[in-house]
Amino acid sequence: MNIEELEGSIESIVFTSTETGFTVARFQTVGKNLVTIVGSFISLNLGQSLLLSGTWRTHSRYGLQFQVEQYSEVMPDSIASLEAYLASGAIQGVGSAIAKRIVDHFGLETIEMLNTQIERLREVKGINQAKLALIRSSWLEQKQIHEIMMFLQNYGIGRSQAVKVFKRYGDDAISTVSANPYQLAVDIRGIGFHSADGIATQLGIAPDADTRYRSAILHSLREAGRDGHCFLPQTTLIEKSARLLSRPGYSAEPERIEDQLVWLVADGELWVEESRKYPGRMGYYLPAFYRAECAIAERLKVLLNQELEVNYDFVETWMQQYCETSDLMLSVEQRQAVVLAATQRVVILTGGPGVGKSHTTRAIVELWEAMGKQVRLASPTGRAARRLSELSQREACTLHRLLEYDPRSGYFQRDETRTIKADCVVIDEFSMTDLFLANALFKAISIKAQLLIVGDVDQLPSVGPGAVLRDLIASEQVPVVRLTQVWRQAQSSAIICHAHALNQGEVPEIERFSPTPESDCLWIPSHSPQHGIQCIQQLISETIPQLGFNAFNDVQILCPMIKGEVGTKALNIMAQALLNPPNDKTIEVQAEELFGLYDLQMV
Repeated sequence: MNIEELEGSIESIVFTSTETGFTVARFQTVGKNLVTIVGSFISLNLGQSLLLSGTWRTHSRYGLQFQVEQYSEVMPDSIASLEAYLASGAIQGVGSAIAKRIVDHFGLETIEMLNTQIERLREVKGINQAKLALIRSSWLEQKQIHEIMMFLQNYGIGRSQAVKVFKRYGDDAISTVSANPYQLAVDIRGIGFHSADGIATQLGIAPDADTRYRSAILHSLREAGRDGHCFLPQTTLIEKSARLLSRPGYSAEPERIEDQLVWLVADGELWVEESRKYPGRMGYYLPAFYRAECAIAERLKVLLNQELEVNYDFVETWMQQYCETSDLMLSVEQRQAVVLAATQRVVILTGGPGVGKSHTTRAIVELWEAMGKQVRLASPTGRAARRLSELSQREACTLHRLLEYDPRSGYFQRDETRTIKADCVVIDEFSMTDLFLANALFKAISIKAQLLIVGDVDQLPSVGPGAVLRDLIASEQVPVVRLTQVWRQAQSSAIICHAHALNQGEVPEIERFSPTPESDCLWIPSHSPQHGIQCIQQLISETIPQLGFNAFNDVQILCPMIKGEVGTKALNIMAQALLNPPNDKTIEVQAEELFGLYDLQMV
């Protein structure tokens, strides 16, 4: 890419994010061309003169844009530009009238005066002591912002990250980063241990510094959380931290890592707990993970200990009538599940594909409703919620909607002080629920309500930390019904049969792909990423339509990564080009709106 420079002034601001500094603006160049610029800025004002460095790109929806990589403010060098700059709003207390008086009085020496003798503004009509104080404060703030940005960029912190650093630390940015650059890895999203370690090296911080060791330990646990783990055993944590800390010419000292673990626990930045299963083995948690685990256990204990009044005669009579009149057949184990759910505070319904979890759930919901209870149904994702709604023939929503998530605050509105309005709650596809979402859910369940958890531990795990469904079943503290009978209609599905075979440790024989398949599960071997892409293209554009399916509505692509030739980004571009190519006559829909391309954890 060719880096170009543009000089000009801000003509209008289309959009700006107060949180990240990302801005879209219209920029008038010195050549009088009006262009669109995008990038991260601390602040922009109309009329502000800038020198921009960046590249041109063509956005599929908004056309030609200049992507700003670096920018600097250009001090005006004429009477007219000085007036425009001072009147732009960059300096509080200075409007167009005051700006003209200042420039008329000081001329081209205005900027120098503001930098060295700003108190001389009192010579200008209309500027009293109070207004002088406001102008001085605003001018000094502008200078300080510039100094902070230059400091951060000198240490390799890009413009967008520098904006976040400034917004987080304000005037203390330079002193905070200089004292402990590793704090950036804690406070600033997108800056990890390696970036902070690079800054620390430039600042001369020793490789055996305590702050460096502590940061490596905390980073190892944060990375483990992103990989789905709630804690790390001590030996694993020491090994991961040592790899981070070692560099050419320096090897980390495991004993020092152990010393810093003790310090972090004493300081409350880590929590340590001894394994009940393996006495003597210690596990280390970040506090938020430990508190969430404990909160789930305590809340479930409270729910399970609540007495429940049950009319057993009604349940038995209803169950008998349902089996005689319903068009949905129930096996003995399914009937036991329905009765158990009606008579317990919390029940887990689990089992592999094709065993009738959905039909059992529908029967439980109908029994609860016959008992006069208000029922709410939810799933972790929108797709799963729609499927639950179709199978139960009742309204279902996402967990975030059930808990009334507020995107502005980042918090759920439903909790232990304002519980979900329902007598009974059903959560389907619970295996996808991570530790923190599960904690929010259990807090919001009224102690007078009943809860049915439905899921299969062998299906999609949560993207976030924790294996909550698996751990709840393994705890043996919650009543569990495990459905095992595969129904006849499900036995005709090769997908379901292969899934059960895999769960039993058997290697299934999967049908090779052909234009005339005999089953619903086909295997296409691929010798390279490029060949894999070609196979997917052929399936979407030829094979699937020939089999009577709608490629636009009936296709879902799953892949285990974001980047790479067969990652979500590449597949989205490929799918969009096939199914929704941009042209001048139609409204383009972005690929992300076409497909749910999931990032799956490799198990």
